[in-house]
Amino acid sequence: MATIYVDGKRYDVNPNNNLLHECLQKGIDIPYFCWHPAMGSVGSCRQCAVKQYKNEDDVKGMIVMSCMVPAADGTRISVDDEETVEFRKSIIEWLMTNHPHDCPICDEGGECHLQDMTVMTGHAYRRFRFKKRTYVNQYLGPLINHEMNRCIQCYRCVRFYKDYAHGDDFDVFGAHNHVYFGRHEDGVLQNEFSGNLVEVCPTGVFTDKSLKQHFTRKWDMTTAPSICTHCGVGCNTIGAERYGGIRRILNRYNGEVNGYFLCDRGRYGYDYVNSEDRIRTPMLRNASGELESSSKESVLAHLKKVLSSKKNIIGIGSPRTSVESNFALKKFVGADRFYTGLSDTESKLLEQIIKILKNGPVRSPSLKDIRESDAVFVIGEDVTNTAPMMALALRQSVRQQPLKLVDMLKIPRWHEYAVQDALQNRKGPFFTANVAATKLDNIATRTYHAEPDDIARLAFAVANILNNDAPAVKKLSKEVKQLAGVIAEALKSAERPLIVSGITLGSEVVVHAAANVAAALVKQERRTNLSYIVPEANTMGAGLLGGGSVGDAMRTVKDKKADTVIIFENDIYRRANEESINAFLKQFKNVIVVDHLRNGTTEKATAVLPAGTFGETDGTFINYEGRVQRYFQVYHPKDEVKESWRWLREATIAAGHNDFKEWQNLDAVVGAINREVATLRNINKAAPSSRFRIAGMKMSRASARYSGRTAIHAHESVNEPKPPEDPDAPFTFTMEGFSGFKPPALVNLLWAPRWNSVQALTRFQEEIGGPMRDGDPGVRLIEPASRISFTYFDDIPAAFEKRDGEFYTVPVYHIFGSDELSIRAPWIRELSAKAYILLNKDDAGEKKLTEDYEVGVQFASGTFKLPVKISDTIPPGVAGIPARLPGVESVSLPGWVRILI
Repeated sequence: MATIYVDGKRYDVNPNNNLLHECLQKGIDIPYFCWHPAMGSVGSCRQCAVKQYKNEDDVKGMIVMSCMVPAADGTRISVDDEETVEFRKSIIEWLMTNHPHDCPICDEGGECHLQDMTVMTGHAYRRFRFKKRTYVNQYLGPLINHEMNRCIQCYRCVRFYKDYAHGDDFDVFGAHNHVYFGRHEDGVLQNEFSGNLVEVCPTGVFTDKSLKQHFTRKWDMTTAPSICTHCGVGCNTIGAERYGGIRRILNRYNGEVNGYFLCDRGRYGYDYVNSEDRIRTPMLRNASGELESSSKESVLAHLKKVLSSKKNIIGIGSPRTSVESNFALKKFVGADRFYTGLSDTESKLLEQIIKILKNGPVRSPSLKDIRESDAVFVIGEDVTNTAPMMALALRQSVRQQPLKLVDMLKIPRWHEYAVQDALQNRKGPFFTANVAATKLDNIATRTYHAEPDDIARLAFAVANILNNDAPAVKKLSKEVKQLAGVIAEALKSAERPLIVSGITLGSEVVVHAAANVAAALVKQERRTNLSYIVPEANTMGAGLLGGGSVGDAMRTVKDKKADTVIIFENDIYRRANEESINAFLKQFKNVIVVDHLRNGTTEKATAVLPAGTFGETDGTFINYEGRVQRYFQVYHPKDEVKESWRWLREATIAAGHNDFKEWQNLDAVVGAINREVATLRNINKAAPSSRFRIAGMKMSRASARYSGRTAIHAHESVNEPKPPEDPDAPFTFTMEGFSGFKPPALVNLLWAPRWNSVQALTRFQEEIGGPMRDGDPGVRLIEPASRISFTYFDDIPAAFEKRDGEFYTVPVYHIFGSDELSIRAPWIRELSAKAYILLNKDDAGEKKLTEDYEVGVQFASGTFKLPVKISDTIPPGVAGIPARLPGVESVSLPGWVRILI
């Protein structure tokens, strides 16, 4: 620790940080623009000026930029010095000479960092009376609005986009007082993290274009802490509501998970909550065979008859519903009649992954651990498209090994431009093995493109080189042997090596090979992490709860003699081919579906009940690393929308069952899970219970400035209605309640005195860039076992061989389109890919196929017409088809196909 003096007051600080960082850490307000905790200091805005003194006798001092000065022992500074205060005020005044007077109509108004800093510096009167510099704005796609006239040249945007997220289609143009931040021409921003410009920008240059479709000011929105529903990473978010619909998603900081950022799918995929395809009322199939809206009473009367006996009922859960709902369904139908709702392949691989992580010697890392890894081997995953925020973390990992040079040169890591000068283009060891090129290839040391079995063979070979106890691979080519040696040496030389794999290729041997590499590194005494990517928000939760696959349900339903199936929040047409699902559902007299969106499964139901989305319900998800995280209801729905477990409770009570009679709220369900499911013990520690209070009060969902409570309901009544009560969470649905500092799992609004923008986050952190006060949210359920317990897998496949007239087809993923929910948002749908078949250029040449030529693709379950896309990197004899895009949702992959011309 070091000691510094600020305006005569002594503070103990970390000498590895700069003065701005440490002053903000101690609650001292210093205005700033260009500095960002995740991106370091560049000293471009000159706003964070303080006066530094040589010693206690120095009364003159000199003005320095606090973000560029280390918090060295004995440093003496003044924030309140009169000359410094005037300097900071003049900086703001110069910035304002070209800034428009448009705060009332600016989307950023009321949560603008520039507004906060202007007030903080004391600048209140504009003396500039001349013509302002103006720019032409650009079209940047359906996600972000561009208003360049508001720019103050802080350079945050280009530093995030180019330096942090490695985007290459956004830059700064011009010089001096005429700089422009944008693309070389109008067009859609191509980086998957472009939406972070909205939060990174301290003004209103980049704003949320989706919010413009239903604009609401920050203080007029009801907010709650939530979890992203679009992949298995479990990023923390804040959902915001007005007029009974989600209006936007903001990042919610979690130092162990997503940190300061979100991917674009997570930020903009929310509009399925507001979709016209929402199911908002119960439905029953009438005598004519059509689904029609029905009253709750009629549906419960129908279910009373259907559910009177449990003997003939099976249940299918879902990887996108909550742990609580899956548990309730399993408890009602019985363990032998419950199925997780995963496909055969997903279920089999997930079971293997859970065994490896629970019984093996290797830890599943958080995103923070991934960012700090210093050598990476990605085995069979297109991470940018299957777990985007993990890909962003991997992009930071390639700096870790080169940063040792920075430390040797005694350059502070926060001194970003000095760090960049020292590193030049150096990157740490990063290896990818995938079927075709991925976006992470541009940071890779070496890449390997091959069929899944050949990918597994490479990984098995790496494990054998690392440890002779691992099985050897026969008949490897010279090139693959050499590559395996390079990878093994780089991993062995690292301090914190990381192996990344997953289930999206549908290959068991790839999963096993990744485990072998990680285990071999552990035996080399390395702090190794092994990350397996899973596809949906609660895939890991479904796996830990246990149950068969949808395929198991289809195979065993005849033996069970079931006439009723209950399906929770799962379009099972995405889990198997259409023909087999049709045959499966026809066997049931009653198909009861609880879901929030119309889909193929709801269309086959005899009864449909409206489930709530993340915006209307409380629940728990478990992410890829086994981290339990709670999400909270953002608003109270007007219709009969509710949690799936609540519908089951009401239906079973109506049918005379007492299984859930005592479940009055979410706490009761969580308590039952904690008692009855050993693999989910401690799930109750994910967040405070509904009984939690501060100063005797619940937490408020709305801000103290919330307006229009009566006007919102004026079309119904001029009297203010009684606010709904929330039995499941320690929140009110109003501005009444506690609005100060809360436990991290309950943070729903970033605000502190003098800080109205997201920059107020520094007041909520134990350490800036570190954990939240009282620790980051979530509880890990999976930790590695003893090193002795791992036995190497030996199921090494033979090398891939082409077949005449057939192609081995693997799934290809897209960040926009492959996810079932986000594609319902119109702006995501605009960006999503269309179905196609990806072929090697030589294979296409042999068949005289050109780009976009339409061919027939013959599966065992039928033939699909798809346009051709040609790749230089996909191996001959292998084809790729986008997983779960519209038109090919029910295609079972991987598998062999024929191409019909």
